[in-house]
Amino acid sequence: MEEGVLVEWLVQPGQAFAKDQGLYVVESEKAAIEIPAEANGVLLEATAAAGVPMPVGSVVGYWKDADLEERAQPAASAQPPLQAPGSSASGDHSAKPLIDLAARLGAKQRIPVTPLARRIAARRGIDLSRVQGSGPHGRIRQRDLPAASTREAAHDRRQIRAVTPAQRTMARRLTRSKQEIPHFYLTVEANVGQLLALRQELAASFPEQRRTLNHFFLAAVGRALLETPEVNCVWREEGIAELTGSDVGMAVYSERGLVAPVLRDMGTLPLASIAAAADEAIQLARVGKLSAQQMEGGCITVSNAGMHDVSYMASIINPEQSMILGVGSVKELFRPDAQGAPCLRREIGLVLSADHRVLDGVTALRFLKRIVTSIEQPLRLLLA
Repeated sequence: MEEGVLVEWLVQPGQAFAKDQGLYVVESEKAAIEIPAEANGVLLEATAAAGVPMPVGSVVGYWKDADLEERAQPAASAQPPLQAPGSSASGDHSAKPLIDLAARLGAKQRIPVTPLARRIAARRGIDLSRVQGSGPHGRIRQRDLPAASTREAAHDRRQIRAVTPAQRTMARRLTRSKQEIPHFYLTVEANVGQLLALRQELAASFPEQRRTLNHFFLAAVGRALLETPEVNCVWREEGIAELTGSDVGMAVYSERGLVAPVLRDMGTLPLASIAAAADEAIQLARVGKLSAQQMEGGCITVSNAGMHDVSYMASIINPEQSMILGVGSVKELFRPDAQGAPCLRREIGLVLSADHRVLDGVTALRFLKRIVTSIEQPLRLLLA
């Protein structure tokens, strides 16, 4: 990462906090992470505004150690704490540690500017060092740039919508994944007639227990990992890493964008436990409370778009994994039975995207067929 976003302050200036208490929330490349306090103390000043992108290593505030009250230091920076020369707990700490740090490292001072303003300035040939920013800490915004000429404005009728840090991070990660991972795709259909009947029977018998089709797919993928352990691996520069267990990622859409928490031991748990784990992860994802540990591990993610009326979905593999299963919608169609007569079936189209560096077509297809067998014979998925 080159920059991140402090999403929310959990304590306010002047407020005391205890060791390991959450101080603020930072949005990383994978999740929103709550940063705990290193020791008991008091927050003196919050110099970082919530929602503003900052370079990695930025000082976000100052705190007073409860045991060493005369010492104030930068709060939880990505670099070792630095005290600006001449600063004190009651003085103005704004930007001084960052300037001193840049000078020590011989780095060029960074001009704070929004991504949109940076793109417009590059297109118009504007020198940003000559522009006065009106945003927090002098950040340059679009409205701070000199107005476009009449001729330029007449030809530029595009409306640029700013992206969120989460959207930018997702775009960067998936672009890298598509460029670096040699994808290949396998497409099959699964007969879900028995699965839908079983789900309906469970809903009638246990109305308080909600079972979605996604719960069954998570269970089926977990069982298939145990039954074909040769696919449970990922590419690393030093070699192929062979994984243990049956951890499965689950794509979740939230207001922050798509995230994929990893659920543990999906191949060994009964369906009730899988449903509970999946529902909890969905709730945490929607409020931005997933931890970094909940976003790591596993070789495969299940991406279910069945609620959006899609037949097939070929998805991009998540970075650091080797497969992703795209799940389509339930479709009704006629297939010939054993006697050749038309028979109405209910099917779901599945697309397995796989990394050709670690998997070949035969091995990946064997794994996919295991998933289809579990979906078409779903009763065993109910038990551990």
